[in-house]
Amino acid sequence: MTISRLLILQALLACGLGSIYFIPRQTQIQPCRVRMELPDFLGGWAGKPSPITDKEHEILAGDTQFCRKVYDDGFGDQVLVSIVLSGHDLDNSIHRPERCLPSQGWSIIDTSSKGLPVPAAPGGQLPVTRLHLMMPVQTKTGQMGQVFNLNYYWFIGYSDITASHFEREYIDMRDRLLHGYNQRWAYVTVASNITGNMRADGGGKDVAATDEMIQRIIEQVYPLIVMDKPPAATGQ
Repeated sequence: MTISRLLILQALLACGLGSIYFIPRQTQIQPCRVRMELPDFLGGWAGKPSPITDKEHEILAGDTQFCRKVYDDGFGDQVLVSIVLSGHDLDNSIHRPERCLPSQGWSIIDTSSKGLPVPAAPGGQLPVTRLHLMMPVQTKTGQMGQVFNLNYYWFIGYSDITASHFEREYIDMRDRLLHGYNQRWAYVTVASNITGNMRADGGGKDVAATDEMIQRIIEQVYPLIVMDKPPAATGQ
């Protein structure tokens, strides 16, 4: 019985070590399907470029690319749309927003994942992660108050779209082992403050209205920034 177990163990070890010969020797970088351009107008919303913070430049790799605008409807509502595209250093180019938001002063109240009805997305459903955030602020009178925010994000690669950082890591491992390439990833963020009880004109939006507003922006912006087909593959 002991000899049989040893033979089985040796066979498993040999199979494990032998599998290294099936791993691709060269790893290619497959380009991302995202367009690093945001329109000046989304329906009745006018967009203006939004600056990239010094902290982002410090944390992320030097060849990370950014595209970011704040859209204003002219009636007191604003929505941030941001695209961050990884460079060749995939591990240090992008990460899930949950890592950096606390360093910006935000506390995460709630996290959820859902599929949004977006006709241009594969199957008509876009997977997103939704973050409900809070930041303490000091009012003009010196008192402490709170700002609340809704943040939607998802990742776009060469052939895959996912709302999960962990699924993205699994996809990367699968691609390296089975296909010999890495997908170049981008993550898209669409966010807005919850302005209920914040605006002097009483026109602020509660959580439900802010959700609806962000989802309408996502439905409009998605087909403008995501290519129907992956671009031509490139080697490295």
